[in-house]
Amino acid sequence: MPNLIEQFIAPANLLGLVRNTAPFLFAEPRAIKSSGRLIERGAHGFLDILDQGALLNWDALDDTALREDYFAFCLACHHATVATYVPTDVDAKIRGLLWRMNRGQESTRRMFDFTLRAMHWSIDGISRRATSVAGVGPVSGHNGEQLSVLAGALGTFIKTGDTEHAHNAAAAIDAELEREATEFRAALKKKGAELDALRIVASLTHNVGDLDQGISFWPAGVTHDEARARFGRMAHENTTPCGGAFHLAARVYKKAMSTEGHRNYPLRGVKALRQSADLLLPLGPFLDDWGALTAIHPLLTWNDRAEILAALIHGCKTIPGQRGYYRAIHGMVNALGGTLDRVVTLLPARSRSDFKDAALRKQIAVPRISFESSMKKLLAAALENQIR
Repeated sequence: MPNLIEQFIAPANLLGLVRNTAPFLFAEPRAIKSSGRLIERGAHGFLDILDQGALLNWDALDDTALREDYFAFCLACHHATVATYVPTDVDAKIRGLLWRMNRGQESTRRMFDFTLRAMHWSIDGISRRATSVAGVGPVSGHNGEQLSVLAGALGTFIKTGDTEHAHNAAAAIDAELEREATEFRAALKKKGAELDALRIVASLTHNVGDLDQGISFWPAGVTHDEARARFGRMAHENTTPCGGAFHLAARVYKKAMSTEGHRNYPLRGVKALRQSADLLLPLGPFLDDWGALTAIHPLLTWNDRAEILAALIHGCKTIPGQRGYYRAIHGMVNALGGTLDRVVTLLPARSRSDFKDAALRKQIAVPRISFESSMKKLLAAALENQIR
């Protein structure tokens, strides 16, 4: 295997990670729609690249082709897993390292063109963490990953003096930011869309955090200062882009949603949740329906349900301030009804004891309508504080 792959994870191993966290993507055989270079494709979507990448003779590629196709393969793998329980850890590669290693202008441009095509890949069947109100969505965490890769392109074009493509990359970032801001503004204005507004707040704040991570790979110095000031730290002091929409979203996020910003580690070990796209986790804390689904989903056994409940109880005990796991338990308990005891008896002794905890029982007893009303009030209070 060439030196590049020796430095990173081998394609076969990377694909194995995708299969591990999203086996449902490979449940049905697919005919490969195209062949040849991965970097030249994208129109058929990420699944086509995963399928073809698995069969590609990586040893036969020269250094430039290898670097480009590996970039395309990493992007496809990451797109497939961003909203799963165990995302593939290729962030640094697609945001910075593979851009740094590229020395040819035409090659960098091909990577950028591929990135633009990849932004149109569907997230249907791979994410339940998307929100759309204005009709220009959906807005999801996938968009943050895309922004971070665009930042890799922009930083490289600035460094190499490719003014034309630096302009194009900056324009692509601007367009994506404005699209997301449009969804946020629409949710704030639409009556009854308060919970969607909070979901979008979470996505926007995470997305500009990803953009900051992409920018972090840029070299220090005055060459990148203008772009860094333009696109960096929008969840902090940079209030200029999109009329301050991202700055406002971040302030609301801090007041109302930040306790849900953890990485759901308690659920990562529950392999039963990886069986179906149905079981992918929505944006917290609005997990009532997801919890109810785990109680009735036909692919889950009673032992699976006990493992899920134990993981949720553990998350309630170990993640201060979060509300989503309580809501998931609420939904699960209501859907289980008279069969709840069947699940509880399968819990480990520690989880059974924790499930009886008075504070936990109080939290999961809160009716959904009351909980969601409290979240709407949090949003209203956070917005009022920003206006003052």
